[in-house]
Amino acid sequence: MEKMLAAVLLDFDDLRLEEVPRPVVRDFGDVVVKINSCGFCATDYKAIKGIRRNVNFPFIPGHEPSGVVTEVGPGVTEFKEGDAVIVQPSGFCGRCEYCRTGRHQYCEHAFTTGGDGPVDVRPGAFAEYMLTVDSSLFHKPADLSFNAACLTEPLSGAWKGVVQYSEITVGDDVVVIGVGSIGLLCMMVAKAAGAGRLIAIDASDYACKQALALGATHAINPRNEDAVKRVYEIIPKGPDLVVEAAGPIQAVKLMVDLRRRGTRWNVFGITTPEKFELEGGPTHFLEGRMDASFGTNPLAMSKAIRLMESGLVNTERIISHCFPLEKMLEAVEVMGSPDRNKIIINP
Repeated sequence: MEKMLAAVLLDFDDLRLEEVPRPVVRDFGDVVVKINSCGFCATDYKAIKGIRRNVNFPFIPGHEPSGVVTEVGPGVTEFKEGDAVIVQPSGFCGRCEYCRTGRHQYCEHAFTTGGDGPVDVRPGAFAEYMLTVDSSLFHKPADLSFNAACLTEPLSGAWKGVVQYSEITVGDDVVVIGVGSIGLLCMMVAKAAGAGRLIAIDASDYACKQALALGATHAINPRNEDAVKRVYEIIPKGPDLVVEAAGPIQAVKLMVDLRRRGTRWNVFGITTPEKFELEGGPTHFLEGRMDASFGTNPLAMSKAIRLMESGLVNTERIISHCFPLEKMLEAVEVMGSPDRNKIIINP
């Protein structure tokens, strides 16, 4: 059996580079992809560091890949060996009620490659090769780099949250709390969708500077000033849409404090089981609308590819570091630094 190099998580804070069996096709619809690029997501980092605990060991993380097809199984007709592809990490059955109504992210028989959410978690893309299925593949546009293309999944999540769920409209005043890589993508989607004033809030001066460079009209560091007061100085009538893309519970609480009547707000970034409170009466009379968005689906992936292909969003602009797979442990260290943006692993 042929071997390949992979980053294998044996326990929390115990990630090792190991030679493991290279995957091969076995079932109907199987496809093996040679990984060219894979984004390093915060959820990967949380699994490696034990911040999230829903991990079964051994585990190969990495769920934002692009690459080249090297082997196809029976029944695969849309893809062939040598095709450059983008991989949706979440697999779906296509037959359950959720899939038949276009809500593939709720699929009753879902799996994920290198991510989290479903019970069925399969080896991911921090490896030289990965096994997936043809229904999770998209053809990579020829003029899109593998590094840009691997960020289709997080961009699709940003599109799904900001456009499909929170229904941004042209001219909306938008606040994005947390402008790491996913927050920047939410911000860039909002800009492409015609946001009016676009305010980035982040406790990192580095992140604020990046947000301004990528289209934010204003940036606020809550360590330096009262964020709520400053937002209402910029937008006296308050924001139309607030997206929490940070993760910490403090960001969710700030989002709640920023509401005015009719504000739409999206709990996008927090994934840990922490609590926040809403006061009943004011919540009722403010008549805001809370959305949340997780994961992706084929529609969102297709929209993300269109955004990149048309030049409306350039995902390469959020990449700050690239590492070969052999330097995976160094990449983990940089992930813990505040002065970085999106990290790409190139097996």
